[in-house]
Amino acid sequence: MNSSTKLSGWGRTAWSETHLLSVDCDELVNGLAEQEPMITRGLGRSYGDCAVIAGGQTIKTNTWLDMSMENGILTAGSGVTLESIIEQWLPHGWFVPVTPGTRFVTVGGAIASDIHGKNHHKDGTFGAHVVQLNLLIANGEVLTVSPQVDSEIFWATVGGMGLTGVIISAKIRMIQVETSRMRTVTSRYSNVHDLMSAMITSDRENKYSVAWIDMLAKGKNLGRAVLSVGDHASISDLSKRDRKTLLDYFPKQRIHSPKWFPNGLLNNLTVRLFNELWFQKSPRRPKIAIQTVSKFFHPLDGVEGWNRMYGSAGFIQYQFVVPESAAHLVPEIIEMFVRAKCPVFLSVLKRFGDQNNGLLSFPLKGWTLAVDVSASFYGLSELLDEMDSRVVEAGGRIYLSKDSRMDPYYLGAMYPRLNEFLAVKIRIDPDHIFTSNLSLRLGL
Repeated sequence: MNSSTKLSGWGRTAWSETHLLSVDCDELVNGLAEQEPMITRGLGRSYGDCAVIAGGQTIKTNTWLDMSMENGILTAGSGVTLESIIEQWLPHGWFVPVTPGTRFVTVGGAIASDIHGKNHHKDGTFGAHVVQLNLLIANGEVLTVSPQVDSEIFWATVGGMGLTGVIISAKIRMIQVETSRMRTVTSRYSNVHDLMSAMITSDRENKYSVAWIDMLAKGKNLGRAVLSVGDHASISDLSKRDRKTLLDYFPKQRIHSPKWFPNGLLNNLTVRLFNELWFQKSPRRPKIAIQTVSKFFHPLDGVEGWNRMYGSAGFIQYQFVVPESAAHLVPEIIEMFVRAKCPVFLSVLKRFGDQNNGLLSFPLKGWTLAVDVSASFYGLSELLDEMDSRVVEAGGRIYLSKDSRMDPYYLGAMYPRLNEFLAVKIRIDPDHIFTSNLSLRLGL
């Protein structure tokens, strides 16, 4: 059904009027003949403006839900969510190879954004585990592409922000697990320098690793942090009680947040108080614990609509990556936020492994920092522009799935294979049928 509606990304900024459609593949093929600009949208968890097109057709994939498994290879429609995959296959000893901080992500969205998780330093992006995918392109043809067949189209699509066509389905290599629990170790560090040194060492041994950073601490405590590392628990790690529910899936009970929050709720006072409580409740010495996959991977999923906490102004998640040679930029960026007295509610640091062949894929070997900040903060635009400049000078880039404000001037420097992507785009979508607010803004 075609309806005009107002949509934004998860950050609730950059709202646009669009025609929202939920269609099957045949209807979509017929719609291509109308030559209207369109973009696909999964669950809308991308923070910026990549999954909506103002005045065009925003295509929901919530009817493409077929799913099957054979020899550890999952075949799934692009509308299948990571939540449904985990729910169905974890009890059989299978887990997704990569998950971000939310399970409310579709397969199509995971590929288009080439999502990463806490294990990139070991296992790469989601796209690294895609065996093949079916792609509907602008002329109505469905291509089956893979790293071996039409590889240039495959790698333009993995991380390609939905601009090469519509991902219909994909085959994904899953991982086997003995249990549905995680063996975790939590440690805290008094500053970001100690944290980064510890992460370099711990990442050699641990499959999953992420650090929460206090972005208001300063001086000798600049970037104080809580580091959480872990791996899938073996049977021997579990208590007798937990062994009775060896592979049971325990999604967190969801708390419904209020429909309305006042602007300015997350200010320096409230955020500083939260950060102090969070840091002080963390263990003074490394603490081993057994956790459910939901608690370890998706803690924020326990609060439905948590993105409303920033009020009507919404928020921006600024995420950048810099190579290991520019690791010094991480504490420098933290210092910039501190000097600006910017109340950052949530900030996480991870290490990336080698980059893949995705032409617009975000990760490269180095350090990535993601920061949530209210869009209403005075001077934010100028602050982030300065950070963009420093990131580019350091050979880094920002994550397009999180972006809604970057100057297109930086795009080519951040993504050196941009021209290769554009060549594929022109070849299979010469009329730019697949277009989003992001692509219009950045010239993609």
